Amino acid sequence: MDLMDHRVLHKEHRHPGPALYIKIAVVLFVLTALEVLAYEMARRQDLPGVFVRSVAALLVPILVMLSAIKFTLVAGFYMHLKQDAKIYTGIFVFPLIIAVALTFALILLFGVTQLMAPRP
Repeated sequence: MDLMDHRVLHKEHRHPGPALYIKIAVVLFVLTALEVLAYEMARRQDLPGVFVRSVAALLVPILVMLSAIKFTLVAGFYMHLKQDAKIYTGIFVFPLIIAVALTFALILLFGVTQLMAPRP
C-alpha cells in the first residue's frame, strides 16, 4: 500500500444525507421560534399568568441556553465537527470553554463589586 494512498491519509467518513440536514434545520427553526416567543412574552407584561412573569424574569438565561443549543447543532453538523477527528473538536471547543469561564468570572467579579459598593 502506497503511503500517498487516500485511504491512508484520510479515514473515510460517511456524511449525513439531506434528510438529517432538513431535520436539523427544522429543529433550529423551532428553537428560534421559542427564542422569539420568550422575548415577546417578556416584553408584553400585560399578558396574565405566573408563567409569563417567570419567563420575563428568566429571559436572559433562557435565551443563552437556546442559543447554546443552536450553536452546538450548527457547529456539530453544518461545520462537520461531528464527523471530523476529535482533536479538531477539542481545538474548537477548548477556547470556547475558556471564554465562557472568563465571562462568568468577570460577571461574578463585577456583580460582587456592585453589591459591595457603598450606597449613596
